[in-house]
Amino acid sequence: MICPARVVPATGGDRHGGSGEDAGLRTLIGQRLRAQATPQAVVGGIVEAVWASTHVALYPFGTRTPKRGSDGHGYRIEHLSPTQRGMLMSGVAESGTPILLVHGMADNHSIFALLRRGLMRRGFSRVFAMNYSVRTRDVRTAAAQLAEEIEVIVTETGYERIHVVAHSLGGIIARYYVTRLDGDERVHTLVTLGSPHHGTLAAHLLPTRITRQLRPGSALLRELNQPADGCRTRMIALWSDTDEAIFPAGNAALRQAGVQVTNIALSGAGHLTLPILPTVVHQLATSLTQLDTEGEPTASITDISV
Repeated sequence: MICPARVVPATGGDRHGGSGEDAGLRTLIGQRLRAQATPQAVVGGIVEAVWASTHVALYPFGTRTPKRGSDGHGYRIEHLSPTQRGMLMSGVAESGTPILLVHGMADNHSIFALLRRGLMRRGFSRVFAMNYSVRTRDVRTAAAQLAEEIEVIVTETGYERIHVVAHSLGGIIARYYVTRLDGDERVHTLVTLGSPHHGTLAAHLLPTRITRQLRPGSALLRELNQPADGCRTRMIALWSDTDEAIFPAGNAALRQAGVQVTNIALSGAGHLTLPILPTVVHQLATSLTQLDTEGEPTASITDISV
């Protein structure tokens, strides 16, 4: 396991600004270089390169419309392992609650090929995915599309609330839906993986409308990060100190008044590999079996080794 996780306060993350911006930027660069030099980061860089190549090969398959529903077994359980059967018997609501996977910028649902399989191996029976257009230019428009997709899932499954797991830009889209479009009525838990909740300086590299929305201090992010008093959705933000797409890295941690947030820091993980890490899959499987408002588990779950 190359990326041990630690839970950090919701107020965590890198900050800079004021009259010492240049010094702050140099400090951030120094911190990133030191993080990149660790043995974990070196291994993580290799994993990132290998998965990036694999993802390029899988990408064309992800352009197809994702299959709706589960894996085709319906309500039969004879194909499941003893551990999976135990989870279904002890936690029907937890394992049956739909999970929707939302990809990031210029990507598609193929980024979740291993994550979806990992969740289903752990007994989650309804794992959906969606594609939004690679030409998406506005977070608000994509959030409205997400709302439509979730309504379809709610209608199909009969569950009034679902979980959403979102990577990169997908996390910003999902947060906009939850906090600005009353999506907290439909989303029980939102998990973001490497999402630039407080912007990323890397967005300055591409002068497009959508990347301008992801720059620190943009109008979109100022709106998004306004207090969301009474938000019913529980949020979990996983971020890495060596995420090459998020700079400063701590901007992927979430700080928002009125929102129940758990930030989980990872070490040495690259941006694309966040959805494939065993650490992340285990964290998701554990978190998504906690459905009550007090955060106590309502079903047990056992890690499955290969």
